[in-house]
Amino acid sequence: MIIRDNQSKQTTLTASLTDKGIISPMTDFNFYHLIEVRYGDLDPQGHVNNAKYLTYIEQGRIFYLKHLKLWESGSFLDIGVIMADVQMTFKKAIQFGDPIRVGVRISRLGHKSLDSEYCIEDTRDAGVLATATSVLVTYDYRKNRSVPIPEAWRKAMMLFEGMAE
Repeated sequence: MIIRDNQSKQTTLTASLTDKGIISPMTDFNFYHLIEVRYGDLDPQGHVNNAKYLTYIEQGRIFYLKHLKLWESGSFLDIGVIMADVQMTFKKAIQFGDPIRVGVRISRLGHKSLDSEYCIEDTRDAGVLATATSVLVTYDYRKNRSVPIPEAWRKAMMLFEGMAE
C-alpha cells in the first residue's frame, strides 16, 4: 500500500520484499494499493481478463475505506457502498507477473452518492494501464435502501482528499 498524506505531503511506502525498490509514488492520488497479478486472472489469450480490472479497482476501493477506518467491522451489512455506475478505459494489456498498483481517490461527495476515480499503473515506469471512474451510493444492506453519506465518512474523505467544505 502506498499512501500520500495530503496534510504533510509525505509519502509512506509499504511494499513486499519482492518489490525490490521499484515503486515510485504516483502524483495524482493520495492512496495506492499494490495488486498481485495472479495466473487465474489471465484469459486464454494470456493477458489479464478485462473483468479482473474491475476486481482490481474494487480491491483498491476496499483498502481505501479500510485505510480511512470507514470499514472497521469487515462487513458492509450496516452501511456500505453499492456501485451505481462505472466507466473504464483500457490503455494497455496487463500480463502475468506485472507489478501493478491502483490509485484511488474520491472526487465528489453528494448527499447519498460519491464519485471515485482510479488509475491502474505499472509500478516499474508509472505507465497507465487503465483508468476508471465510478459512482458509489451509500447503502444500508439491512434495510435495502440508500442512505445519506455518514458524516464521519464525509469528514474523513474530505480531510484525506484535501476537499473544501
